[in-house]
Amino acid sequence: MSKENNWIKSIAKGDEYALEKLYNEYSSKIYNTAIGYTKSVEDAEEVLQDVFVTIFSTASKFRFDAKVSTWIYRIAVNKSLDFLRKKSSQKRQGIFTSIFKSGTTEILHESVDFVHPGVKLENQENAKLLFSVIDGLAENQKTAFILTQMEGLPQNEVAEIMKISRKAVESLLQRAKSNLRVALEKYYPERGKHFKNTTK
Repeated sequence: MSKENNWIKSIAKGDEYALEKLYNEYSSKIYNTAIGYTKSVEDAEEVLQDVFVTIFSTASKFRFDAKVSTWIYRIAVNKSLDFLRKKSSQKRQGIFTSIFKSGTTEILHESVDFVHPGVKLENQENAKLLFSVIDGLAENQKTAFILTQMEGLPQNEVAEIMKISRKAVESLLQRAKSNLRVALEKYYPERGKHFKNTTK
């Protein structure tokens, strides 16, 4: 039995030490996934915490019918999407006080100029552009793109995470890349062509 399976069994019994082991193993991966959705360090940290609270509270329900990593990524994707929906709903309801820092007109949330902390300095300008257009993708396309292109997960595992076929993942990825190319070419023709060449 894998160490992850043993950790989950222990977590199901309330073992916080096992939870710490699992956290050390997966926290950076889940944080990177969350930040791909939220584009905010603070929001990604909140999603990360929510993911591991959920793992701790639902470990006893895990039936080991999938890899532990698949289960964890599935929770991370769902929590990230839920967070974005909640944030979008708050904006639509006009809760402007949550957008600004107390006593100032400074916007609390990150702008489209957010730079992933793992992006090298020489690539930051391209990263800003890519993150800004990723926001315009449909949820399932965004998930397929983030998990395969940003997290480097194989399409078979992404298919398990999303509970769809591998061919469906491939189709979503193709549509995501196509939509990203259109967006990039519309606003930055030369960069759009470069993205087209690097994502074939």
